[in-house]
Amino acid sequence: MKKLFKAADHYIETSDWKIIAVLKFCLISLGLIIGVLLPRESRKPVLAGAGTVFLLTYIPLMAKFFKAFQETRED
Repeated sequence: MKKLFKAADHYIETSDWKIIAVLKFCLISLGLIIGVLLPRESRKPVLAGAGTVFLLTYIPLMAKFFKAFQETRED
């Protein structure tokens, strides 16, 4: 597992923002495919969980981005 994480870290370090954007589009497409294939009765709990994870991850990511944005504006 450590080798897998090391490879993932190296991949991210050698990628630019465009590659990361394509990776995100790939993952959101996979999520949409999985969501469409879910039985109707399972969709609400999965949507609630996904929404919670989104909020818990989006807020810190955007806080870090806006901090970086402010730092680049000051330069």
